[in-house]
Amino acid sequence: MRNENMIEPQNQQSCQTSVMVSADGLNVVSLFNGMNTGRQALENQGFKVNKYYSSEIKPYAIELTQHHFPDTIQVGDVTKWREWDIEWKSIDLVLSGSPCQDLSAAGKRAGINGKKSSLFFVFIEILEHIKSLNPKVIFFQENVGSASVTDIGIMSRALGVYPVRFNSELVTAQTRDRYYWTNIRTKETMFDTVTDIPHPKDKKIKLQDILENGFVQINKSRAILESEERPLNQQHKMAHRFFTSGFTTVIFKDNETFLRVKEATKTGFVDIANGKSVDLSYPKSKTRRGRSMDEKSNCLLRNNEYFVFNNGDLRYFTKTELCRLQGFPDNYCDILTRNKAASLLGDGWTLPIVEHIFSFMHKTKPYL
Repeated sequence: MRNENMIEPQNQQSCQTSVMVSADGLNVVSLFNGMNTGRQALENQGFKVNKYYSSEIKPYAIELTQHHFPDTIQVGDVTKWREWDIEWKSIDLVLSGSPCQDLSAAGKRAGINGKKSSLFFVFIEILEHIKSLNPKVIFFQENVGSASVTDIGIMSRALGVYPVRFNSELVTAQTRDRYYWTNIRTKETMFDTVTDIPHPKDKKIKLQDILENGFVQINKSRAILESEERPLNQQHKMAHRFFTSGFTTVIFKDNETFLRVKEATKTGFVDIANGKSVDLSYPKSKTRRGRSMDEKSNCLLRNNEYFVFNNGDLRYFTKTELCRLQGFPDNYCDILTRNKAASLLGDGWTLPIVEHIFSFMHKTKPYL
C-alpha cells in the first residue's frame, strides 16, 4: 500500500501531461450532480457546454439546477445508467462526487464498500464504458479528506491516478479538507501517476468577514455538512454541540457577551465576556456566585448542564452565509428555503476549488 504522504504530487523531475479541450464545446455527464457546481464552474471558466447530463434524485437539487441551467438534461438514478439515452462516445467530461457517508469521520466508517459510498464503483463502470468509446475522456472525482488510506488507495487504483488534497480554507472562510482525482493534468513519478494540479493561492478570507451579523471566535468555519438542514433550536444544545462535537459552528450575538453561565444571583446567570475567565469548580452548585473572573486562569468546563442562553444569543449560518462559505453568490439559492439550501451546500463542492481545477483545461497542448 502506498504511503499516505505520497498522495500529493511530489516535487521531483517527471513527465507531465494535460488534456486538450475542443473549442467546439463539451458534452458532460455529471453523476451525483447535487446543486450543479460542476456546470457553474465550467461556465465561470468560460467553457462552452453543448449537452449537460445530470444524474440526481433529490427533488430540490434538480429544482435549483433547472432554475440556473434550464437546458440541463436530467437522467435520473445513477444505478440505472444503462437505460439512459446518451450518445456515450460523444462525452468529453465525466464528473463525480460519489457519496462520502461511509468514508467520512462524521459517519460510521463502513468504508468504500459501504451501502452509499460503494456507488463510487458505478461511476467507475460508467467511466470505463465511456473510455472504451473515447479514450481521451476527461474525469473529475471528489471525496472527503477523512477517508482512510486504504479507501483512498482503492479509489486511486480504480482511476489510475492518485489525488491532490486541497482545503477550501485557501479560497473561502470554511475549513473543508477534500481529495480530488482528475486526469486534467497529471504527473508520472517514480512510483505512480498523480494528479498535478497546484494548490490555489490563499485568499486569507476570515469567517468574521462573511457574516451578516454577529461574532465568532474562530477564523474559519468548521466544514458545513448536509446535517445543516436540521438545525437545533435550543440554545444550550447548540452550545453543547459546538463546544464538544466539532461538527458545527455557531455565531454569537456580539463580541462582548458570548457565554452565559448559571450562578446564584437575582438574574440567575452571569455573562462571560471574550477573554474573561469563569469559575466552574463546582458546576452544579446552586449557591455559587462571582463566576466571572478577570485575574485567574480559565477553568471553563464545557457541559450543557450549566449553560444558560437566551433566545438570540446563538445562531447558525444564514442561507446567504452558507452560500459564501462554498464560494457561491449570495442569491444563488434564493428559490430554496434556508434548510434545503443548507442540505445541498453542506453536501456539495466548493465552487472556487472546482473552478481552479477546471482552469487547467484551458491549456491547448500537453506540458513537456
